[in-house]
Amino acid sequence: MLIHENMKMAEVVLHDHTLVPVINRFGIHLGFGDRSIAEVCDQHALNTGFFVAILNAFHDPDYFPQGQLQNFPAAWLIDYLQKAHRYFLDEKLPEIAGLMDEMARSYPLDETASKYIARFFSDYSSELKKHILREEEKVYPYVLQLEQAVENNEVNEALLRQVTDYPIAEYEAEHENVEEKLLDLKNILIKYLPEPRDDKPGYLVLRELFVLEKELNEHARIEDQILVPKVKSLEESVKKGRSV
Repeated sequence: MLIHENMKMAEVVLHDHTLVPVINRFGIHLGFGDRSIAEVCDQHALNTGFFVAILNAFHDPDYFPQGQLQNFPAAWLIDYLQKAHRYFLDEKLPEIAGLMDEMARSYPLDETASKYIARFFSDYSSELKKHILREEEKVYPYVLQLEQAVENNEVNEALLRQVTDYPIAEYEAEHENVEEKLLDLKNILIKYLPEPRDDKPGYLVLRELFVLEKELNEHARIEDQILVPKVKSLEESVKKGRSV
């Protein structure tokens, strides 16, 4: 089902509840009554086209309006991606950490196994945080500076040097693969946990790891297929404006 602006927001959530965190990132919360997507976006001063495109990108893996999303300002994409980062760091990782503590109390793990699983998740969390911090401190400010330079037709020498010496293609080549460690963690839980006193905590941990994996994959897809090509286009514009 393709989501469109005339659909009722409640209908969207009933059809795909996994979109609730995505909707929340736009400052929209449950309790929107019978209002349509367009009406809710108007109420929150949001661009309806951008909102609908993001929802569809998450709702249907086969739908990806690359050209359409690249026409929106990079600042909009970055604002959305930063809010997703806050969700991963402030909500999702602590939630899973709490569930893992509960799981450890339900499975007869020896001290070595318990510490190994806890350390594995801690290492994964640290790697994801480092990945996000690098984007927040280096990549996103660079993209915003690029967009502003193109909009104002003002290219300074420092920006031109960065475009030449460390373009987005270099970052793309170094893009850390945090998904592999997450897959390893899921395999450990699926294959090697002993019989528990209570299955539920283990099931909850595994479910939330699969949810996190899906959300991170969609997040990376927007970065790799939308943001990176847009930045490459901005870099070409900056190069052309080198004499400005």
